[in-house]
Amino acid sequence: MQLQLASFWKRISAWLFDFILLGVFAILFAFALSGTLGYTTHSNAMEAAYNKYETQYGITFDITEEAYLAMSEAERANYDAAYDALLDDEDAMYAYGMLVNLTLIITSCGILLSVAGLEFIVPLLFKNGQTIGRKIFGIALVKPDGVKMNIMQLTVRTLLGKYTLGLMVPVLVFIMLMFNITGLFGTLLVFGIWTAQILCLLCTRNKTGLADLMAGTVPVELNSQRIFETTEDLIAYQKKLHAEEVARQEY
Repeated sequence: MQLQLASFWKRISAWLFDFILLGVFAILFAFALSGTLGYTTHSNAMEAAYNKYETQYGITFDITEEAYLAMSEAERANYDAAYDALLDDEDAMYAYGMLVNLTLIITSCGILLSVAGLEFIVPLLFKNGQTIGRKIFGIALVKPDGVKMNIMQLTVRTLLGKYTLGLMVPVLVFIMLMFNITGLFGTLLVFGIWTAQILCLLCTRNKTGLADLMAGTVPVELNSQRIFETTEDLIAYQKKLHAEEVARQEY
């Protein structure tokens, strides 16, 4: 059966619309979680520790590597002493550790709640795998044979495709880079995922991204695509077409 694939520009438009909504809801969820988990308390404690040692040693921690190398030997020794004093401050290090952990928890939970709502619950309500963006632009998700996707496929697409590979891996790598936890490996990992995404869109038979490829779904034009409830309905339809074709040949 010939699939009526959704146009590339429609898919991009729907993705952008959904991505903006995901970002807005993720920020709202993260803001609520940060207040509940006391993120600001630890942030203020860390800021106070920075100010304490910057004032005590007459330096600024937030400098570039070039600025550090441009210092005189005495200035670098003073900067290193301030940094060592900060590292020896147990309260400051506890606050720093909490900031790292809470940033990871708040970010991952905020994105998970947003993805679960907009990429799982909404499609269950709208049917045919439609998010708000896909509904606006008339796109549905089906199996490659035109049969409706099932809840297992929606779960795989949401959790593994959208949440894990599409959002959390790049976001977590960015957070780890921000806290100097990872380096080249994290950057290469994200680059590899994005490269695989582009190759899937360009080279797969139905021009599907990683999320659809993992779930076994295809984005199609809702208005022109015949969507079957079950495989049995598809087989019955194919038998009907075959019978009609045989009947025409008898004449």
